[in-house]
Amino acid sequence: MKKSVLAGEKGIAIVEFALVLPLLITLIFGSIEFGLIMYNKQVITNASREGARAGIVKKNPVVDDDTIRERVNYYALDHLVTFGAGGGAPDTAIDRTAGQTSGNDLTVTVNYQYHFLLPFLGDSLQLTAKTVMRYE
Repeated sequence: MKKSVLAGEKGIAIVEFALVLPLLITLIFGSIEFGLIMYNKQVITNASREGARAGIVKKNPVVDDDTIRERVNYYALDHLVTFGAGGGAPDTAIDRTAGQTSGNDLTVTVNYQYHFLLPFLGDSLQLTAKTVMRYE
């Protein structure tokens, strides 16, 4: 009786799977990590827009920097996706160098430290969003 060629190669599939598994896991979790980074970047961009919009709307008295920071933090902390060491409030910088009169610019810059899920990618990544709007 003739012996099958496949009978001698019974464990080859398991060895191949063991070799490919780390690459497959890295691709899957890398895609998830990239998606989280892009989502959080979008969140801090919208948070900077919310803060700038709150600052330029005509109000008497004019909205102060602390109120703008509160608006940014309220939006960002409600929407950011963080795991592990992350989760802190973003840093917000406000620039009103030209003055608070109609036609001048208000700049709101939001910085957020994103902490990676996968340790071999590094410790963290600085995400920045900047919005410039004119006073009404």
